[in-house]
Formats: sequence, structure tokens, C-alpha cells
Amino acid sequence: MAWSWRLEKADGTTIGTSEETFSTQSDAESWLGENWRGLRTGEVDKVTLMDGETVVYGMSLHDPE
Repeated sequence: MAWSWRLEKADGTTIGTSEETFSTQSDAESWLGENWRGLRTGEVDKVTLMDGETVVYGMSLHDPE
């Protein structure tokens, strides 16, 4: 399967997906580690890791309150 990130607003609305797909979960997570600040600046609040159509996990790009 191809791994990708679903990009979301705080209310869960999907606003896009990562421009790249990845062959491994590790590659996808490394990409997020390098790009999360830019995503947050671009008004992405949350991301969800997808393995094909399967949700693996989601997380906020903001500090916990």
C-alpha cells in the first residue's frame, strides 16, 4: 500500500493530502517531521496518516492546551 497524510482543519474537514506518497510508514513520518511547520503555517491543524484507505492514526500540529 501507499502511505500518505490527510491534511485537515481543526474541525476535521479535509483540505487535501500530502503531495507525496510513501512506500513505508517511516518515510511518511520522516516527511512529516521535516514539513509540519510549513503545513501549520498553511492553515493545516491536524494530519491523519493513511495506509491506502485505512486510517492509521491522527494528530494535531499544535501544542496541547
